[in-house]
Amino acid sequence: MSANSCIKIVCLSLVAVFFAACKYVDLETNFVHDDEVHAAIIDQTTDTFLEIDPLYISDEVKQLIDGYISPRDSEEARINKLQDILYREDFLNVQYSGEKTYTAMEAFHLRKGNCLSVMNLYVAMARYVNSDANFQTVEVQPSWDRRGNLLVLNQHINARGRIDSGSSYVVDFTPEISLQQLTSSVVSDQVARSLYFNNLGVEELIQGNLEEALVYFKNALFLYEESSIAWNNIGSAYIRLGNTQFAEYSYLKAFSIDRDNATSINNLAKYYRRSGNLNLAEKYEEAMRRFNDRNPYYHFAQGSAAFENDELEKARKSFRRALKLKKEEPDFYFALAHVYLRMGDVLEAKRYTDLAVQILATYKDIYQPSNDKVRIIDSSSILRASS
Repeated sequence: MSANSCIKIVCLSLVAVFFAACKYVDLETNFVHDDEVHAAIIDQTTDTFLEIDPLYISDEVKQLIDGYISPRDSEEARINKLQDILYREDFLNVQYSGEKTYTAMEAFHLRKGNCLSVMNLYVAMARYVNSDANFQTVEVQPSWDRRGNLLVLNQHINARGRIDSGSSYVVDFTPEISLQQLTSSVVSDQVARSLYFNNLGVEELIQGNLEEALVYFKNALFLYEESSIAWNNIGSAYIRLGNTQFAEYSYLKAFSIDRDNATSINNLAKYYRRSGNLNLAEKYEEAMRRFNDRNPYYHFAQGSAAFENDELEKARKSFRRALKLKKEEPDFYFALAHVYLRMGDVLEAKRYTDLAVQILATYKDIYQPSNDKVRIIDSSSILRASS
């Protein structure tokens, strides 16, 4: 699993995390909603885990906050002091751990967690001091193996809030990961709660606790029925339980909700091949090949592999193809600069480096990998437009 995985989705051959691709998968599945099957999967009428509040913080946490943050502090000062509480060695010194997803209180006591866990704690603390704070998903660059098979698909979660009418901020726990540009979206607490139970389900699935996983996935879907992520994952649970009817329905439902969900198509292709339905398997595999060809990050991955093997012309062509498909991604310009530098073409290397810097400056308010866990952004932010 990716070291920085925060929102988890299951493939039949591996566990990975979810991203929404910049190009949808070109495939007609002829999915038909089945009321009976649908009701059998989402078969509860209330939240199964009402006793679990991922955003609850105790008096102990509140006392810690009150002892450091004054009501007289400015909004920006409160935000920065909350970061001190989370990350400074003389406070919580929270460390990254991708093993489990925690509530705010669990992250507080354990001093560790993945991005969703720590954002649970941050959002709860921020709201306690009356700071605006919401969950925000940001897509992470997907990766492929050297044979071109889709391998890891990521979605990251951080927090976003408004400081005043002229500025807002983004808080992040793992800002060093490679994010896709122009892909942020603020989500409700209900969706974040659904993602929490989705993650618990994946963690149980990894341990082989299939019935426990199923309960968590069902709750995730009860909370947010349009979760393509949870539909895909419950399909993987049903596959392992031998319920192929519900598994196929769930995978198809996941794709019907989000045609960017390449993982569900990968899972269906594997399911059809293993069940002997070779015509459907080949249809879905061909759709994935077309998806890869239109996906700039696929060509970026191919170029990166070629560059590592010192196949510079092949790397150059792949990076240029990626750039043709997505011109506002600075990583593509930097990659071409590295190729030209190794080729000895210093002028072209400088030109592509300058272009990358210009892109970064143009989209300076879009979240970028950095060493900063807090970024203050102005009111013209492109991120805000997608919220």
